[in-house]
Amino acid sequence: MTEEDKHPGQRPDLILNGVGSAAGGDYDKVLIDGVGKVMDSLSARLFKANGQIRVKGKLKTAEVEVNGIMNLEGPLRMNTMKLDGILHVEGGIAGESCVLNGLLTAKGDCELEEFRGVGGFTIEGLLSAGRMDIRLAGAGQAHEIGVETLKVRQEDQSLWNRLLGGIIPKLKPVLTAKVIEGDDLDLEYTNADVVRGNHVIIGQGCSAGLVEYRTGLTVHPGARVGKEVKTGD
Repeated sequence: MTEEDKHPGQRPDLILNGVGSAAGGDYDKVLIDGVGKVMDSLSARLFKANGQIRVKGKLKTAEVEVNGIMNLEGPLRMNTMKLDGILHVEGGIAGESCVLNGLLTAKGDCELEEFRGVGGFTIEGLLSAGRMDIRLAGAGQAHEIGVETLKVRQEDQSLWNRLLGGIIPKLKPVLTAKVIEGDDLDLEYTNADVVRGNHVIIGQGCSAGLVEYRTGLTVHPGARVGKEVKTGD
């Protein structure tokens, strides 16, 4: 009698310790500790990785925790994600929430209800989020950003570098995007061609070519704004 016969309908676990590789597939829990490689796409209830990990395909999971450096050679679909370290995704990202302490990069779009934390990110497509609250300790980049609320600040560089042991590239902690659009935008250290919102704060370290606002606009004396336009009633 096989394990599947004993537990009909129950998915197996995938556990990798040390240096090793495994097949992709459909699992309940995926636990990787060390240097691990998964040779195909993965589906799991829980994906927890600590160390240096490569998945040669896509990942679909309810909960993902990464502590270390991970490369995913496909899209990521999840409910919640906690990232401590570096995650590179060859495709897009879609999920409920991401708590960032490190560096996140994605080749496609990134769609989240909540995106918060400390670090840096590069999203080559559209970054869309309900609530976004980021303390930049590295560069933040997206082609376009669409949010309900967005708050951008700079993190204490020396403290953050000590915490992560210097594994993150020391890039200027500035958010850069072609277009940033949302309801409530509270920006510092942000460069954008167009900023469009309802309540907009253009704080210190900001540069914007065009700012369109419906209800209110506050501009820091040191910020650079090419043109301000009030829209709506």
